[in-house]
Amino acid sequence: MKFLDECKIYLKSGDGGRGAASFRREKFIEFGGPDGGDGGRGGDVVVEVVANLNTLIDYRYQQHFRAQNGRGGAGANRTGAAGITTVLKVPAGTQIIDEDKETVLHDLVEVGQRIVLLRGGDGGFGNTHYKSATNQAPRRAGPGWPGEERWVWLRLKLIADVGLVGLPNAGKSTFLAAVTQARPRIADYPFTTLKPQLGVARVDEEEFVIADLPGLIEGAHEGVGLGDRFLGHVERCSVVLHLIDGTAENVGAAYRTIRRELKEYGHGLDEKPEIIGLNKIDALTPEEIKKKKQALARVAKRQPMLLSGVAGTGTTEILRALQLAIRAAKGEPEAVVREPLKPAEEAPWAGPRL
Repeated sequence: MKFLDECKIYLKSGDGGRGAASFRREKFIEFGGPDGGDGGRGGDVVVEVVANLNTLIDYRYQQHFRAQNGRGGAGANRTGAAGITTVLKVPAGTQIIDEDKETVLHDLVEVGQRIVLLRGGDGGFGNTHYKSATNQAPRRAGPGWPGEERWVWLRLKLIADVGLVGLPNAGKSTFLAAVTQARPRIADYPFTTLKPQLGVARVDEEEFVIADLPGLIEGAHEGVGLGDRFLGHVERCSVVLHLIDGTAENVGAAYRTIRRELKEYGHGLDEKPEIIGLNKIDALTPEEIKKKKQALARVAKRQPMLLSGVAGTGTTEILRALQLAIRAAKGEPEAVVREPLKPAEEAPWAGPRL
């Protein structure tokens, strides 16, 4: 299934049906009087959050959605049928944004959430409605009220517990494939990940969702590379897992580059709890690991965790650290450290220091 996280669509609710102007005409009934029924109500436009959906690709090739108009009234005081409601199904985490692309109208984050975005127009009154003591044979019938219409943007921000960030080729996709059942594209060249990937990790009988995002490079907030359009998915994550390529010449500069892009993007991404992982240690000697760990700790002001996605080294430890960080971010009382940290070290999920 292709991934689409933003689209523009046109919506229109149904118009109300016209009221009927009718009179009762039966044998031996000399003064039958008016019997025109009211028009039916137009259909609504409803947005519903459904499970097992993580893309807006359904709105790629169909951008216009119209609810059914109400039917007109009829004689014998028969009310017209209401128009059929149009239901748009979206994944959890979808925002409905006004045409200006800035005003958020609704933020849908829970499965089963259902909102009426546009209401259908009311049906017009039949001539029975206008009957009175002084007007016993009205020939007036009201037209139906028009429905609402507007253009809106749908923007998806995936709901995940952990957001994977890092430079291209930092090993994010390899790590996701190692700890989940996801099968992202993996290659030895940059930008193999062109869209966010989701995976469910399991540790100590608990599960949480990890989102792998396309790599960032310097100047991403200005549109360089793939830009920062996918960083919106990190906004809903509880914890950021920042992976650093251990084979890079300057691990400190790699860390600063990503931190700068998160800060430039805004929306509080640079304030989220962060765990730093020095990846690809299987390609380093013990002396190189020690040297680069110290260099990264000096820049980040905290101790990084060591891992290798290919060899599976340190993945369980980092999943447990992520598990505790998620609990702490959600304010759960079980958020305690399993083993005491050394005095010189800081908790790996502590908030960032800029």
